Amino acid sequence: MYRKGEVSYQPLPLPDRVQVAPEVALAQARAFRDYMGKRHSVRAFSGRAVPREVIEAIVATAGSAPSGANHQPWHFAAISDPAMKAQIRAAAEEEERAFYSGGASDEWLAALEPIGTGVEKPHLTTAPWLLVIFAQRWGETEDGTRYKNYYVPESVGIATGFLIAAIHHAGLVCLEHTPNPMKFLAPLCGRPASEKPVMILPVGYPAEDATVPEVAKRKKPLSAILTTFE
Repeated sequence: MYRKGEVSYQPLPLPDRVQVAPEVALAQARAFRDYMGKRHSVRAFSGRAVPREVIEAIVATAGSAPSGANHQPWHFAAISDPAMKAQIRAAAEEEERAFYSGGASDEWLAALEPIGTGVEKPHLTTAPWLLVIFAQRWGETEDGTRYKNYYVPESVGIATGFLIAAIHHAGLVCLEHTPNPMKFLAPLCGRPASEKPVMILPVGYPAEDATVPEVAKRKKPLSAILTTFE
């Protein structure tokens, strides 16, 4: 985390070591692969409550992610207030109506067809929590001096990956919703002009009748995503 005046390198001994034998590493890697393969983006949520402490632990995991120059250029707003969720849903559906009625190309709409998306976003009010992820475009010191953040999209993307993995590890589900533009989110959540909302994650338990699109289970084979040089 950036602090004015702290510009020298101070090394610490590696505080944690989790390394294991190669055969154990392989077993653990495969087990985690299989576990993450059970993660699904869900649009139908149960109204079952999720304790705030669970959300706090999940966000703390995201906050441990690496970032450019360790500036940690992110903020997370956790919303359970029904009135705020209703306001977010209304704004999101307004944007979706514009998107589906001419804002998107035919190619884009065709790509979305197998996913089953549409204008209605009931998950934004049904899910017990909404996590709004903000990217901090620049930071400010205690005296108001502005400083530059580095690799902001990459850093926030890594933190979001940590967040989604932590949600799954807690036995919950989420849905990735990218606000566009939904500029009202920053003032609604009391965030400064330096921050831009990049994603909303409804978080909770899946409904009893929850479904996922069949196409979502079609993942590229390892041979299509990995090139090895030995």
